[in-house]
Amino acid sequence: MLLAIDAGNTNIVFAVFDGEKLLGKWRLSTDISRTSDEYAIALLELFKLEDLDLLKIDAVVIASVVPQHNFALKSFCSDYLSKKPIMVDSKKIKTGITIKLNESSEVGADRIVNSLAAYKIYKKDAIILDFGTATTFDVISSKGDYLGGVIAPGIDLSIKSLHRAAAKLPEIAVKKPTKIIGKTTVSAMQSGIFFGYLGLIEGITERIKKEYGKKMIIIATGGLATLFHGATDSINYLEPDLTIIGLKEIYKLNS
Repeated sequence: MLLAIDAGNTNIVFAVFDGEKLLGKWRLSTDISRTSDEYAIALLELFKLEDLDLLKIDAVVIASVVPQHNFALKSFCSDYLSKKPIMVDSKKIKTGITIKLNESSEVGADRIVNSLAAYKIYKKDAIILDFGTATTFDVISSKGDYLGGVIAPGIDLSIKSLHRAAAKLPEIAVKKPTKIIGKTTVSAMQSGIFFGYLGLIEGITERIKKEYGKKMIIIATGGLATLFHGATDSINYLEPDLTIIGLKEIYKLNS
């Protein structure tokens, strides 16, 4: 079995594959103080819930955008699984895509694996829209060339910043409002966040397509992708497991 770990700024996702089959997926909140022992305790219990044996893991692949996590994750792999993980690093491993930037190391590990997965699944010119701590737009060509992208503040980050900066504005949950004109402070904020990000999605994707000059598909992934999928014609495909699929493909390339 393969353990794929996506270590992000907000959450860490653990997924287990048996060949091509996804056996389980779990999400823990990001906490840089968490130790390798704590990861082991949490995963032992989560594996038991799915009737899986953590000690039967054959290999590990990790995409991390939080360097402070890497020591604990590597220690967990060596101490409890007796495995050296494959770390996604464009300069040290095969990525399966060609990074057409001046400095390939600037591309986050999550953006590499997302682009690889999109290329493997669709083989089309595509924009990958990832709703994470940051909202990212990545461009991958039908030939597997990574061409760059756009990074915008994430939705949750925007909500927290608005709450901190304006004393009378509460911290709200993200939801799709029934009407754009809010009748309360909360509904007005929810409208601004939802329709504001909808405008951001539509505006940026249209500008990318215009600059690219070819027909492109838009693939959405990340925690809030389901909220916006179906709310706009700009999103063609929803792929909640895009990152862990990309991690599986990275493992296949480098095992």
